Amino acid sequence: MNASVRTASVLLREDLDHIAVLTLNRPDARNSLSEALIAALTNTLRSIADDRTVRVVVLAANGPGFCAGHDMKEMTARRSDADRGRAYFNQLMAACSTMMQTIVHLPKPVIAAVQGAAIGGGTTMLTHCDFVFAGESARFQMPFVNLAVVPEFGSSYSVPARSGYLRAAELILLGLPFNATRAADLGLVTRVMADEKLLETATQTARDLAKKPPAALRACKRLMRSSTREQLERAAKFENEEFSVRVRSAEAKEAFTAFIEKRKPNFEGISESKARAA
Repeated sequence: MNASVRTASVLLREDLDHIAVLTLNRPDARNSLSEALIAALTNTLRSIADDRTVRVVVLAANGPGFCAGHDMKEMTARRSDADRGRAYFNQLMAACSTMMQTIVHLPKPVIAAVQGAAIGGGTTMLTHCDFVFAGESARFQMPFVNLAVVPEFGSSYSVPARSGYLRAAELILLGLPFNATRAADLGLVTRVMADEKLLETATQTARDLAKKPPAALRACKRLMRSSTREQLERAAKFENEEFSVRVRSAEAKEAFTAFIEKRKPNFEGISESKARAA
């Protein structure tokens, strides 16, 4: 195959015939979703949407883990803003919602190849991909409640839609980690395989999809997504509003600080009024 590689500091793009391979490239930060990475993903996917030479997208990651969710240090630093980060968190969640909608509305299949940890947004982002292949090393978690915040990326809708309410309650309300086999049982992963077969399988599936009639492929995805679009957008709107409130609360401040300091959080003594930010 003829391949062209375009490199950004946080996101790599490699074009292989009709396939665009996008690789998260913050391995030292466990590929956490910084502002720069969110913007790079959004802008690149938008350009692919209008590129008729690309028929399929493969989403992969460099390093031992897929994506650790939001960049906690980047978020924590904005608590010192005059408004305790209110404007920043509103802007951040709007950017996250835009990125999620860009994946959902992309008129081409998106295949995720997951190795190592996919945590928080790293897990919920996958619920909007069309195929999710996981290596045996893959580990997942939606620890939002543990951090005193709420789900994002429309996952309060997409996770119950894929797994059913009772299973989603276990994942979201307990916030416990689970492995690739459990993720497949929950309907969050298409197939589990040896790590060394992960990219090969994802790329071969992309090749198979790229051979399909492109207009028919786009129409099939559009029809499958059309029935859930309104519910997903409504969920994302409510999540964004609540996340911006919760992340500025005294509970979240303690949870984030404990996470960075690698200790257990202590929520005792935080009154109900302080548990919700103004």
